[in-house]
Amino acid sequence: MADVNHVILIGRLTRDAELKYTSGGMAVCKFSLALNRRRKNGDQWVEEANFFDIVLWGRAGEAINQYLIKGKQVAVEGELRQNRWEQDGQARSKVEIMATNVQLLGGGGSSGSREGQSAGGASYDRGGSYQKRQDAPGESYDDGGASYSGDSDFPDDIPF
Repeated sequence: MADVNHVILIGRLTRDAELKYTSGGMAVCKFSLALNRRRKNGDQWVEEANFFDIVLWGRAGEAINQYLIKGKQVAVEGELRQNRWEQDGQARSKVEIMATNVQLLGGGGSSGSREGQSAGGASYDRGGSYQKRQDAPGESYDDGGASYSGDSDFPDDIPF
């Protein structure tokens, strides 16, 4: 059986994304996600946050960087990578998520992006492709015969 290394996370950005370039000119976009988790501790429910560092390489990182602002909710798909190094004679390591796909989801800590533009419903992947979602609430789309309108136009006589 083959090994599997696949991660899907949905969370909120803990800070604005940082875009840097390697000496070879490759773009590196780094950001961090916070994911809340509820667990039961005795008779009480306790919320705890988990934090994950994300790295997105290339044109995809350049394209989406301006929209990755603190508080924005995003979905990240990728794989885990463990970086190892030595510091002051001590072996150190850090696990990061190498993103292959990042999708901007609704909501965020601020209204709009850094440059006053909105990227609600956009998706970027490692290949640098960009897709604008057309199914935002209030808009209509057709998925092969079944149509949907974001407005609630359901008849009152649903038979179930």
